[in-house]
Amino acid sequence: MVPRDSERLVYSSAHGRVCPECERPQAQCRCRERVARAAGGPIRVRREKKGRRGKTVTTIEGLPLTGPDLAALAGELKRRCGTGGSVKDGVVEIQGDHVDLLIELLADRGYRAKRAGG
Repeated sequence: MVPRDSERLVYSSAHGRVCPECERPQAQCRCRERVARAAGGPIRVRREKKGRRGKTVTTIEGLPLTGPDLAALAGELKRRCGTGGSVKDGVVEIQGDHVDLLIELLADRGYRAKRAGG
């Protein structure tokens, strides 16, 4: 059996452009479909601690925004929470436990947000 790392495409001109996320040729890329499904579903707000050295972070997934619009919304949410955060792979991360406040702020903006996780 071949290890998974050796299956990764390093360079090829046989298929043309390759999606950087799923590493498939652009014609077979499924990333846009995943983003479209996420945009139609509810926005999930959850509190996470695992893998963050014990620090609590509130994450927001499924926002139907990209690029500068997502960064602008994240900046506004960080100011309203009075804390730091970032945007990574389309997921907004706000430092601290602000789930209830963020759900309220997103509802005021017209987004259908729901609490996820335990």
